[in-house]
Amino acid sequence: MIQTKSEVLQGTLDLMVLKTLAAMGPLHGYGIARRIEQLSEDVLRLNQGTIYASLVRLLQKGWISAAWGASENNRKAKFYSITRAGRKQLNAETENWKRISAVIGRVLQLAERM
Repeated sequence: MIQTKSEVLQGTLDLMVLKTLAAMGPLHGYGIARRIEQLSEDVLRLNQGTIYASLVRLLQKGWISAAWGASENNRKAKFYSITRAGRKQLNAETENWKRISAVIGRVLQLAERM
C-alpha cells in the first residue's frame, strides 16, 4: 500500500497523473487519485497529501492548469487539466519509461547461477 511519496518510485506518480488527465479530461484531485487506484486494481493507495503534492509540482512546471468548478455532489472543487507542455512532457516521459522498463525486464530475465 503506497501512502507517502517516498514509497512511490520517483517520478511515476506525476507520470500517472498526466496520463490520467490526458485520457479522461479535467478531474479534481480526489477523482484523479481514485482513478489511479482503480486502474492499479487497488495495489496503489494514494492519500490526499501525496496526490496534492504531485498536483502542485505539475502546476508549478506548467504541465497542468487548474480552474474552479462544481464536483459531482455540487461542491466547489478545483479541476485540473493537462496543458500542451504537459502533453509534450507526457510523451517524453512515456518513451523514457518504456526504455527503462525494457532494461529492467531484460535484467530480470537473467538466469541465476546455481
